[in-house]
Amino acid sequence: MNKAITDGVLLMPPPFANGLDVYSSGDGTPGSDTYASAANAAFVPADQDFAGCLEVQKNASTTKVRYMGETPMLPGCYLRVTVRVKAVSGNLPSVRIAGYAAAAGGGNVPGVDQTGDSVALTTYGEVVEVSAIIGTGDRNGVDLVWGTQAIYGHFGLDLTGPNGGVVRIDDIVIEDVTSVFLRDMLAQVDVRDYGAIGDGTTDDSAAFDAANAAANGRVVLVPAGTYRLNSDVTFDTHVKFEGKVTMPPEAVLLLRRDFHLPAYIDAFEDEEEAFKKAFQALLNNADHESLDMGGRKVAVTAPIDMIATVPSKTSYATRRIIRNGQFEASGTAPWETETITSQATYDPGNATRLDNVVNVANIPVGSLVQGNGVGREVYVRSKNVAQQRITLSAPLFDADGTQNFTFKRFKYLLDFSGFSNLAKFGLDGIEFQCNNVCSGILLAESGLTFTVQDCFISRPKDRGITSHGGGCQGMIIDRCQFLSSEDGADVSDRVSIGFNTNANDVKIRNNRATKFRHWAVIGGGSSIIIGNHFFQGDTVNGGIRSAGIVMAKPHSSGVISGNYIDNCFIEWTNEHDQAPDFSSEFSFSALSITGNTFLSGSVAPWFSYIVVKPHGAGHFLSGVSITANKFRSISGNIDRVERVDTSFADLDRGRFKDVEFHGNSFHGVNTPVSNPLRVRHGETTTAQTWVIDTNGELPFEGWATQVVAVTAHGRLRNDNNVTKFDFPYTDPEEGPNRDQVHLGWDQPMKGTVNLIVRMDN
Repeated sequence: MNKAITDGVLLMPPPFANGLDVYSSGDGTPGSDTYASAANAAFVPADQDFAGCLEVQKNASTTKVRYMGETPMLPGCYLRVTVRVKAVSGNLPSVRIAGYAAAAGGGNVPGVDQTGDSVALTTYGEVVEVSAIIGTGDRNGVDLVWGTQAIYGHFGLDLTGPNGGVVRIDDIVIEDVTSVFLRDMLAQVDVRDYGAIGDGTTDDSAAFDAANAAANGRVVLVPAGTYRLNSDVTFDTHVKFEGKVTMPPEAVLLLRRDFHLPAYIDAFEDEEEAFKKAFQALLNNADHESLDMGGRKVAVTAPIDMIATVPSKTSYATRRIIRNGQFEASGTAPWETETITSQATYDPGNATRLDNVVNVANIPVGSLVQGNGVGREVYVRSKNVAQQRITLSAPLFDADGTQNFTFKRFKYLLDFSGFSNLAKFGLDGIEFQCNNVCSGILLAESGLTFTVQDCFISRPKDRGITSHGGGCQGMIIDRCQFLSSEDGADVSDRVSIGFNTNANDVKIRNNRATKFRHWAVIGGGSSIIIGNHFFQGDTVNGGIRSAGIVMAKPHSSGVISGNYIDNCFIEWTNEHDQAPDFSSEFSFSALSITGNTFLSGSVAPWFSYIVVKPHGAGHFLSGVSITANKFRSISGNIDRVERVDTSFADLDRGRFKDVEFHGNSFHGVNTPVSNPLRVRHGETTTAQTWVIDTNGELPFEGWATQVVAVTAHGRLRNDNNVTKFDFPYTDPEEGPNRDQVHLGWDQPMKGTVNLIVRMDN
């Protein structure tokens, strides 16, 4: 900035050759004496050093020379006054820059310095340059700070010291030197001023640290260049990156005042690298609980191994959130699934272990395990190469012995599997754009309350969210959308799964999911699944449907409530049970399915909304509540809303207890069911034994185990049409399917009765 150039402000005094009548021997104010007729001064037209100059004999304690013109003082503008002098004869005086600070109206501004430092002349004929900087602001290097009261000045010099000496003075120079203070005026510190080179190889860490220390609240400028930082660097102030930085993986860049992804992108000029370094800082005392991605999209060229970004960590348990951005898979090759087939031995006595695993070193942790007797969503939790052993996320139900297993390692946008424990971590407002080339999120081996909130899991090739261990303990998935990449595929051809869990206490709330093979495989207990909408239909008329939710723990202690379960069903299994036959456990128990809307269209008539699939014999239902649901089939009726899948075994209906199945509505369902079941039965001719059929209306084709109540509906009459007030006895579990009730009378009777029949004890 230069006001003489930009605004045409006149700063430079006229040369002495133009006349001495504008130069005062006083303060330079109007009416003060000039040198035009002074006896102690004369213009010298041809000095060998100065050309034209003013010659003055010092004859007062302070001999002044002031330009009488009003040199403006503008806020933010800094002036340098320079004079060159030499002693000619007589006593040697001292010289200093001086001025008159004029306020509005011409009065002198009180309390401000109006003289600079004195410089003594020591030799005749030696040219000495004296200067001072005058400005409104108190900045380093400003000699005369005049504040904003001074609106102009009369500038020149003073001669002090002994009288009688003669000096010659070159033309006074006044120039705008505001540019000298521009960095301070812009509150900016340049790392180059502290030794940064920016050549891409020199370690500039110390220079960055020094700039941060000197900033004192000002912005640090990293100008164009490539700055290598080999050690940790922390900025406690704002940083402006025009150049970029490079760092080894272990070095941390902390931007405490600019802790958001756009700042790291400015620093590294690479979105993927910037995210890694920002995440590293998040877990290294960034003084922030969250990393705001600033709405930026990060193009991810290969799976991001999250533990590799923080090599100093193996676990983390302080609340941290990544929010407000998008990850998009780019390319295809790095995302290819690794598939390895290897022989291993399974012993149900070590329920979550494979032993004698051939080629165990090459089997990645986090791989999906497939083989005979392996349930859905069983993963490699960890491995011990020396012992040829793999730890599984869940037991196998029928794999005793040695066989070949297949291990599939899907690739994830964010892979947390390297963490032994990750607790209180969350993702908020993130879209995972998998583009049908990769999966979304792989959790840590263990950890509490991983949260995924207001996120989009879009078009995952294989999995949306995978838990290969206990990292899903207490997990919360809330207000997310799971958008399948298989929308156009028939149900039978789909393979992708929205998410799975192995541990307990997950909360799945208010989500929406489209057309996966399964939306959720829930391996733990005490799950709360509320307010979700998930649908899995296709265009095949009379087609099959897959389970939207698979409950893989028989003693569930779970709640499924207020969901819209659309063209799919709830499947309840014990496929993660190393001894699937019932022994002494709680069996299929403690599950509440309440207030849901079930809808299907154009499905096969044998389709059902609630399917129990025991993988071993002897199991039963206990403490199950299925109430206040709305069941509706369109474009064709279905036979019933619930059934038992007997592919492996049937349920023991003689052991059902505390099953509540009532208050539901049925539309497009051939056989509505209820427990307790209310039956009205009439006999038009007398009979001593009435055979009452429940017509398959007990849930899960249960037995008519007990009759809770029998009441007469109208008159009961004998053969003589005489009203009788007899009370019958009941024989439950009659008929070939044990679903009939016999009423026995002491004489043949006819009439109508109401019964309440239960299929449990």
